[in-house]
Amino acid sequence: MGLLGVAVRDRSDEGHPDADEGVRELYAAHWAGLVRLAWLLLRDDLAAEEVVQEAFIAVHRRWDSLRDPEKATAYLRRSVVNGARSSLRHRGVEQRHLARERADAGAPGRRTEASAEDRALGSEARRSMVRALGGLPQRQREVLTMRYYLDLSEAEIADALGISPGSVKAHAHRGLAGLRDRMGDVS
Repeated sequence: MGLLGVAVRDRSDEGHPDADEGVRELYAAHWAGLVRLAWLLLRDDLAAEEVVQEAFIAVHRRWDSLRDPEKATAYLRRSVVNGARSSLRHRGVEQRHLARERADAGAPGRRTEASAEDRALGSEARRSMVRALGGLPQRQREVLTMRYYLDLSEAEIADALGISPGSVKAHAHRGLAGLRDRMGDVS
């Protein structure tokens, strides 16, 4: 059986699929979910797809050095979260630069369009939830997104974020309290 419980051709006597087959299986099973995870963290279509693509490339590159190819899904999640963090840091630098430019008397104002997903979220309740989630600290946002969107266990979230399960519980508790406060302000 392969990574996803599907029979695959073995790379060798070890019983693990080769990199191409293993990544193909992972891609088929997890691409859409990982893109949605990245989008929920980044709220940018293209950046989300790019982060996930880079994660799959990294898994393929490192396939032979993975100690346990069965844990490739967790590695992908961690790569997507780290890629999203990096993208957010870069976006923060860009926004500070643009803010300085806009402060100049002759600089034209720059504005980005809302993403396609954001426009497609027709429901005011969903838009409010996304805004409230976006107002939470990064770690709380990551924990809640992975818990309630991907339905990951505390142990899987802890592994993906590189924190203890107790920290996952604490961030989830604080994040939910923050969401309740923010959603209460909306209604």
